[in-house]
Amino acid sequence: MDPNNLSLYRIFFEVASTGNISRAAKNLYISQPAISKAIQRLEQNMGFPLFIRSSRGVILSQDGEVLYEHVKRAFSILSEGEKELRQIHEFGIGYIRIGVSTTLCKYILLPYLAEFVKNHPHMRISIECQSSGQTLRLLEENRIDIGLIGQPFESKNINFHQLMEIHDVFVASRSYIDNLLLREPSIQNNLLNKANVMLLDKSNMTRKYIDEYVKDFQTEINHAIEVTSMDLLIDFAKIGLGIGCVIQEFVQKELAEGDLILIKEAPLIKSRYVGFAYAKKSPVSSAIQNFIDFIYKQTF
Repeated sequence: MDPNNLSLYRIFFEVASTGNISRAAKNLYISQPAISKAIQRLEQNMGFPLFIRSSRGVILSQDGEVLYEHVKRAFSILSEGEKELRQIHEFGIGYIRIGVSTTLCKYILLPYLAEFVKNHPHMRISIECQSSGQTLRLLEENRIDIGLIGQPFESKNINFHQLMEIHDVFVASRSYIDNLLLREPSIQNNLLNKANVMLLDKSNMTRKYIDEYVKDFQTEINHAIEVTSMDLLIDFAKIGLGIGCVIQEFVQKELAEGDLILIKEAPLIKSRYVGFAYAKKSPVSSAIQNFIDFIYKQTF
């Protein structure tokens, strides 16, 4: 398409719709000679006549009718675009693509999201639930706008904004520890060596973080059980299957009610942060900025 024809199509559309050059000129607030000149120029550019002139006005030629159908659809699409933009600004409509692990979605994102949706009912939100490693990959591929992830992570192309501090701890049911000490009374200060220790799978960033700390404390875990989710770790620990490495902030209720106890003899793991990440090269839309501002206002 010749870009020089763009301004001519509006005139062509108005003349074809009204069937009258003088009426088109009035609607467009330009002179009749300017209308006629624009039509002639468009016909010259196309190489064939678009209108048949008569004393009563103008009617479309066969070629003109073909062009008119396409131009009419194009202007209809543009009108829909303008309407959508007005609605976006009037109702605060936007689209946010969020990546988050199932655990962080349940324990951190969902409570904030419920309040955000209540305050922004016209916002469209999609959630991609996968591991933090996959969330980082989707961010770098521009397939999501923002991710909620936990440190540590390795990427020079990602901005990270801390949201909350979390603590990785070892927990178990009181009955499991009592029975373990009944069988092995000499392991009071080395529970992880003899216990069933439940950890996330080795591909998980949290697991890699835990492994480094356990190695630094020269603690051996001889009976490791890999579990696919934090929820299962918590549930398995509650029923006495072993000692689970979980995030303390996610088991406050269980600790308070005595369903789980902290294993104070286990290595003390340095706290880390959960936060929002987004690609450095991708612009932050107003919808995403509103979302981030809302979350931080609720948190701090």
